[in-house]
This record gives sequence, structure tokens and C-alpha cells, in this order.
Amino acid sequence: MAVIGEPGRRAILTALLAGALFASDAAIAKPAAKLETVEIVTARGRARFQVEIAATLAEQRRGLMFRKSMAPDRGMLFTYAKPQPAAFWMKNTLIPLDIVYIAPTGRVLSIVRNAQPHNEMPMPSGGPVLGVLEIAGGRAAQLGILPGDKVLHRIFPKG
Repeated sequence: MAVIGEPGRRAILTALLAGALFASDAAIAKPAAKLETVEIVTARGRARFQVEIAATLAEQRRGLMFRKSMAPDRGMLFTYAKPQPAAFWMKNTLIPLDIVYIAPTGRVLSIVRNAQPHNEMPMPSGGPVLGVLEIAGGRAAQLGILPGDKVLHRIFPKG
């Protein structure tokens, strides 16, 4: 049996805590299993994304924090039970994102393009939204997504 002195105890405790923190980050960064389709009808055609749904407060607080990458056809859709103003920030977000605010009508209200990682300044929607779509930074411009474009998903009205 070995006796561990105070410096050894501190080293073990530090290692255990670091392991717990890394495990927590991995759990936070883990994508949801079920994906849904979101389509945006633009002047250039339809853009289709497979998205995770962030409907609960816990899912919305976590969002895309700690993700190291995102495929160009993936994203996260934040859904709300009733229309409300929204403001997003990039705390603990490691990749640039486009933040697409979607009005209750299912039309793009506004877009924050290439929101920079770790930026803690709130980026407001500019009006009430029923959903917010986060996609890889630069994709909205590449696909020609603009305010007024129609978003197709089960939470928005058809037509």
C-alpha cells in the first residue's frame, strides 16, 4: 500500500476534476439523435437542412455550445410555444454561425451573418419570432437566404 502525500492528493484531485469537466463537455457537445428537415425557399431555389430541435429550456441554453464543427447541411432549430423577441449570443460556441430569426408567419425576419465564436454581445431578432435556425457561418450568403424567404417546418404555418 502506498501512502499519497498532499501534493499527490492534489494531483489526483486535479486529474479527476479535469476528467469530469471533459466528460461534461463531451456530453454537452453530443448532438441529438433525431433530426428533422427544415427547408428555406429562396430566390435561388430551396435550401434543405437536417436539424436538431431545441425545444426545452435546457436544450436552448446548451444550443450548439462546444461543437467543433458543423456539416453544411446541418443546423439547430430553436422553437418557441408562442412568438417572442429573441437575442442570441455565442458564449462557449467554438464555430461561426449564421443565426436566422424566423417570424411567426414562417418568413425569415432577420439574419445575423457569421456570428463570431465566444462573442457575448446579445444579437437581437428585431421582432417576435417563433423559431431561430442556427447554421454554419457563411451558409446563408452562399445559399442566398434573405429576410422574407419562406421557411418550411412543422412549427410554421403552411402556404
